[in-house]
Amino acid sequence: MQTKRTIFPNKALPYLLLAPQLAITIIFFIWPAGQAVKSSFEREDPFGFRTTFIWFQNYTRLFTDPAYLNSFGRTMIFAVAVTLLSMAIALLLAAAVNRLMRSGKLYTTLLVWPYAVAPVVAGILWWFMFNPSIGIITYVLSQLGVTWNHRVSGLDAMILITIAAAWKQISYNFLFFLAGMQSVPASLNEAAAIDGAGPFKRFWTIVFPLLSPTTFFLLIININYTMFDTFGIVDGTTSGGPAQATNILVYKVYADGFLGLNIGSSAAQSVILMLIVIGLVFVQFRFVERRVQY
Repeated sequence: MQTKRTIFPNKALPYLLLAPQLAITIIFFIWPAGQAVKSSFEREDPFGFRTTFIWFQNYTRLFTDPAYLNSFGRTMIFAVAVTLLSMAIALLLAAAVNRLMRSGKLYTTLLVWPYAVAPVVAGILWWFMFNPSIGIITYVLSQLGVTWNHRVSGLDAMILITIAAAWKQISYNFLFFLAGMQSVPASLNEAAAIDGAGPFKRFWTIVFPLLSPTTFFLLIININYTMFDTFGIVDGTTSGGPAQATNILVYKVYADGFLGLNIGSSAAQSVILMLIVIGLVFVQFRFVERRVQY
């Protein structure tokens, strides 16, 4: 059987069609990344009047700076916690909605709404609910004998941004998990049910293994999300405090570059953050993907 191929009479037409996307990629992604790499090898005075090329001094200073190393460790903990929490809750919700016959679409619509909320708005919403003075959740915790104050407790502040970031990402994960479950052939579940397998065993032995491509994809997306897209949540809730307890890497880039006016160090941090994400994606595709069943 021969496949039909589309032949463009004008050889320049494909490049013309790609030009808008290429222009956006170059202007908003490649060029800023190149500028960051260039600035990471320079030292600039706060007023921008003088720039000195200093090679790798910005990088060596970072890896000997205890504040940066602590921020690196907090970011790793934050990324793992948000990824596991958001994916676990999304999988549970998707499994529950998938069992509904009539009201499934209504619940799907309601669960998707939080994804439309901007990250900074999501952070402020949870900040109000966990506010030590007027927060409803703080009041409930106080009735249970639990003292909560993210203004002075670094652990409470980290829990707050983790909950806010995970809540923001649950809707996205939910959509993909639900779509993956609905694509599982019903005959497989029916055959397992006839053999006497219960709902949990059917899910764990049939549905969940077939969701491995979706899970692998969401794992990569969620790690990138925690590394890059959680700045608004941190800025709207804790601003990196208290005592730098929630100053994760993406917020430290902003704090050092825009607040501290240390452009060279901020650029070096952004380059390292980019390399970390590239490295994680490479490891996942190189090693983790081997265990994925397509």
